[in-house]
Amino acid sequence: MIFVIDQQSRSATTNEISAIDAFNDSLRDNGHWISAAGLASPANATLIDNRSGVPEVRPGSVVESDDFYSGFWIIDAEGVDLAQTLAIRASEACNRRVEIRPFL
Repeated sequence: MIFVIDQQSRSATTNEISAIDAFNDSLRDNGHWISAAGLASPANATLIDNRSGVPEVRPGSVVESDDFYSGFWIIDAEGVDLAQTLAIRASEACNRRVEIRPFL
């Protein structure tokens, strides 16, 4: 999974959107595409805890930071090297820092 790191949601410029679309097309064309989406800011998050059987629902995120995950790609990559290569291309396309994490 490739997470896009930003300080706001929907911040991409027209040129960045075009580059992201081209990157998405290349993922599809090369069999690496699974899914992608943008995420709302933590101000729109709801934290839910029902571990005790009594649901606690409150606004906000567990993480308090100016930086947050504003989007993601779920990719199919055979190995860490390919995942890193695709993440480097993702970072260039969206003009943001990205973080990769493997599924367990």
